[in-house]
Amino acid sequence: IDDIDLNLEDFKQRVNSDLVGKVVNIASRSAGFIVKKYNRTLSAYAIESDLYNQFLAKGDEIASMYESRNYNQAMREIMKLADKANQYIDENKPWQLVKEDGKEAMVHDVTSLAINLFRVLMTYLKPVLPVMAKDAEKFLNIDELTWGAIKHPLTKHKINKFKPMMMRIEDEQIANLVEASKENIQQTSNDNETQDDNMIQIDDFSKIDLRIAKIVKAQEVEGADKLVQLTLDIGEEDTRNVFAGIKEYYTPEDLEGRLTVMVANLAPRKMRFGVSEGMILAASDGKSVHLLSSDSDAKPGMKIR
Repeated sequence: IDDIDLNLEDFKQRVNSDLVGKVVNIASRSAGFIVKKYNRTLSAYAIESDLYNQFLAKGDEIASMYESRNYNQAMREIMKLADKANQYIDENKPWQLVKEDGKEAMVHDVTSLAINLFRVLMTYLKPVLPVMAKDAEKFLNIDELTWGAIKHPLTKHKINKFKPMMMRIEDEQIANLVEASKENIQQTSNDNETQDDNMIQIDDFSKIDLRIAKIVKAQEVEGADKLVQLTLDIGEEDTRNVFAGIKEYYTPEDLEGRLTVMVANLAPRKMRFGVSEGMILAASDGKSVHLLSSDSDAKPGMKIR
């Protein structure tokens, strides 16, 4: 958590205030009326078409913000719409209307419109809250929230009983999240330390003097089962003498005249048959050995960088 710009207190407020307190609240405060009093069925038509159309009119603008990755602005616009939906519910007060004689149809229409406004909001939020959108689809009893479908509000449509789609975040949950993050960082650090045992830095690698070497002479070493004695030209006044354990895979005739790669600054090593003044490089899979080669126009002594 430390390496990103995340204010957990602000995160908590955004979830609790915006998502739970505004968006989810629209559905939770309206669904009870529809389920209990109107057999889970939305009204036959959507009143306040102007308000619904205001929500639809924002669709292209919000889509454009998503496409340009302007997610913050998209969220602000969606929350402004959520404020309008909650304001509409507060102004009409269905919880009071339901107590008045002859207001049943009005309560039905107001809460049905609120459910439809929630549907539009969740469609706009689906790109960033796909799991919550799935819960909203189950609640609304629809196959999928799509931008094309919201052009027409749901009417005479049965919804399901409301179930919480997002819970408020408590301070204890944030504390647990931070602690888990610390443990993960420590584990990652331990893993990196283990990996670092086999890693070298670029400065270490730069100390290795790799040169193009031409094998000017190759000969078997008497008394040695695996060694071949090589005389190498690496662009210096004197040639280098190197013993290589490649006798099983190459004959002296195969080697003479070839260009290969040599570690030129390896400390000389005294062996039973003489002093080896470097090392040539080869690849091996444990069953075969393949001497490294360079392009034919490379010159002895060229450094490999």
